[in-house]
Amino acid sequence: MYELQVDGMTCAGCAGRVTRAVRGVDGAAKVHVDLKGKTVQVQTSAPLDVVRSAIVGAGYPVTSEDLD
Repeated sequence: MYELQVDGMTCAGCAGRVTRAVRGVDGAAKVHVDLKGKTVQVQTSAPLDVVRSAIVGAGYPVTSEDLD
């Protein structure tokens, strides 16, 4: 599982865009967005750099990441 610090998320629409971006690279990914904490937890078989690129491509900068 990856835990990413993601800036710029402010509403449910942002959470939806991030979730769709991650599921665009892995349709089976489990995604949990915490808007208050500005974190995204992703359980996926996709490589971290692909997940990070998808989120950045959706317009949300990833400022840090943690692998669990």
